[in-house]
Amino acid sequence: MDSQKTLYLFDFDGTLTNRDSLFDFMKFVSSPIEYYLKFLLFLPNFLFAIIGISKKAQIKEKFIAAFLKGKSKNEIEGLAKKYSENIDEIIRPEAKKLLQNLENNENAIIYIVSASLDIWLQPIAEKFKVNLICTQSLYKNGIYTGKFSLPNCNFNEKRKRISQEINLKEYKKIIAYGDSKGDLAMFSLANETYFRPFR
Repeated sequence: MDSQKTLYLFDFDGTLTNRDSLFDFMKFVSSPIEYYLKFLLFLPNFLFAIIGISKKAQIKEKFIAAFLKGKSKNEIEGLAKKYSENIDEIIRPEAKKLLQNLENNENAIIYIVSASLDIWLQPIAEKFKVNLICTQSLYKNGIYTGKFSLPNCNFNEKRKRISQEINLKEYKKIIAYGDSKGDLAMFSLANETYFRPFR
């Protein structure tokens, strides 16, 4: 155990980025007509989720499935790889600068902790050379089922996944960055927190 290590936990959408990567990625993998038609079809569901009639995680799962269900893992990974090549367009400049500085700090262990899917976040995490905890996609026989393999990684699920996957006792300090109430449970694990720091 290295007591000098510091753990950095970054929410992704809205914290590191200037927009929601879920919608951004769905736009990327579809034509403008397809995207906006499907978005309009789901608009009542989004509104029901906002006012609490429907569960946000279920609507999110169905929305992603509308674009990706039935596609092969190879095809999806190819699309995600191409998407990650232009990710600088949505990363906040100050956030990118901090990630680059931390990359040279041997005592910094960095995680993105996000409700977005591994589908498009994995190549982004690899690009920035950071670890990843996020919502997991479910494939069957190499085909995307349109389902999540684990619960949506937000609110208390963020805290649960962090505690399961990281030995927090190994770190001298834990620093968390977020932008919404979905990050408060993650904040409860940290010694130091920053709310919307890169805006």
